[in-house]
Amino acid sequence: MVRMKYDTRTQDYVNRRTAEGLSEKDIIRCLKRFVAREVYHRLPQFTWQPGSVRDSGSRFP
Repeated sequence: MVRMKYDTRTQDYVNRRTAEGLSEKDIIRCLKRFVAREVYHRLPQFTWQPGSVRDSGSRFP
């Protein structure tokens, strides 16, 4: 991942996790989860409001 090469926070994380005994594959898996959480929190949150989407009053036909 590019972050492992250029981002100092990520480099510190990789060094710490390597010292803990994790393999590079495990570290990359953890980093992917972290990136996914970062992206998710930056997405606009959709809040459902009655009438904003087809509201038939019943969930079942």
